Amino acid sequence: MKNRFTKLLSLTLVGVMSVSMLAGCGKGDSADGSASKSSKDSVKIGVLVADVSGEEAIGFRNYYEKYIQENYDVTFDYTDALESAEDEKSAIEKFASKGYDAIISLSSSDRAQQIETCEEYGVYYAIASGVLDEEQYETYKGYEHFVGQIGPSNETEFEAGKAMGEHFKSQGVSKVAIYGAFIPNPMHVYRAAGVIAGLGDTYGGTDDMNGMIGQIFGDQAIDLSKIEGDVEVVAYLQGYGDTTTDELNAAIQKAPDAFLSVGMATTFFAQTLSQNDIQFADIDSFTEMNLDSMTNGTLTYLAGKYSSSIGPVFALVMNAVNGNVIRDNDGNAVSLSQGYLVATDVDSFNQYYVTDNGDTPIYDKESLDSIIGDSVTFENIKTLVESK
Repeated sequence: MKNRFTKLLSLTLVGVMSVSMLAGCGKGDSADGSASKSSKDSVKIGVLVADVSGEEAIGFRNYYEKYIQENYDVTFDYTDALESAEDEKSAIEKFASKGYDAIISLSSSDRAQQIETCEEYGVYYAIASGVLDEEQYETYKGYEHFVGQIGPSNETEFEAGKAMGEHFKSQGVSKVAIYGAFIPNPMHVYRAAGVIAGLGDTYGGTDDMNGMIGQIFGDQAIDLSKIEGDVEVVAYLQGYGDTTTDELNAAIQKAPDAFLSVGMATTFFAQTLSQNDIQFADIDSFTEMNLDSMTNGTLTYLAGKYSSSIGPVFALVMNAVNGNVIRDNDGNAVSLSQGYLVATDVDSFNQYYVTDNGDTPIYDKESLDSIIGDSVTFENIKTLVESK
C-alpha cells in the first residue's frame, strides 16, 4: 500500500511540474514583455455572413482566412448564409456555447439584436461591413461587449451611390436599370438612394437623403412610379442573389444604357450583361473577377474597398479579447468611417488591386501590429484608419 501511495504521489508531482512547465513554455511572453496566448488558447472568432458568394464577401474571407489566420494565433469560423434575424441570433448562441471569444458581423438583418445577444452571452462584438444608424449607435455605444464599427458611414454610402449616378449622367445616359441588392440592408438602401439623386432624379418629390431613405424603407422597395427627373429608371431589381432570369431579361429588353448596381452585379449579372453589350457599374471590391469584367470593357465604374479594409476591426477585437477594450475619447465604442476608391478603367483599377493582393495587403501584419497591444489607444487606430 505504501509503495502504491508513493508511486501515485510521484506521478502527481510529475503532472504538476509538467503543467507548470507547459504554462511557462507555450508562446510565452512577447518581445515587449506582454503576455500572448498559447496555441491551445488561440482566439476564436465567429463571423456572421449573409452574402457568401459576392466578390466583396469572398475578398474579405480570403483576407481573414489566408492572411490574418496565417499571421496571428486566431481561428475564424464562418456561418453559412444567414437569411434572417433569427438565423443571426442562433449563430451567435452557437458560437457562445462553444466558447468563442468574439463575433465579427458582416450580416445586417438585425444588428440591434446581435449586440444584445452578444452582451447577454458576454461575447465581444464588432461590425465590419455597414454601420449602425445614428439612433442605434447612440443606444448601444456604451455596451460593455460592443467594441465598435469601422466602415463606410451611411452618409458615405449615399455619397458613393450619388457619385456613381453623377458619373453616368455626365456620360449622357438617358435610361438605366438599377440593381438594389436587397432591402432592408441599410447600406444598400443608402447607396441606391444616392444613385437616384446622382442621376438628377427625385424620389417621391425629394432628393434629400433622409427624405428618400425614409420613403424607400417605408415602401420596402424602390417604387419606379416615384422616380422623376433627368434620367429614366426603366427597371429596378431588388433580389439578393435570387433575381430570376425572366426579371433580368425583362430589364434588358427595355434597353437601358447602363446597369447600375449597389453590390454583387459581377457575381450575378456580368456574363449576361456582357452578352447583351450593356455596361454596368458596381459598389463592391477590388477582386480578380471585377478586374476581368473591367478588362473586357463591361464593368466601366467601380467604387470599391480594399479587401483588407476589415483589418482594423480585427485589431479592435484582438485588443478586447486580450484585455485592452478600446474606447473613443468620450468612452464609447469605436466608430470610424472609411471611404471608397473609384476606378473607371483597368489602370486605375490595378492601382488599387495590385497593392492589396496576396501576401501584401494594405492592412498587413506590420500595420496591424502597430494597433494591437496593451498600450494601443483610440488615437492610434483612428490615425491608421484615416491614413489609408
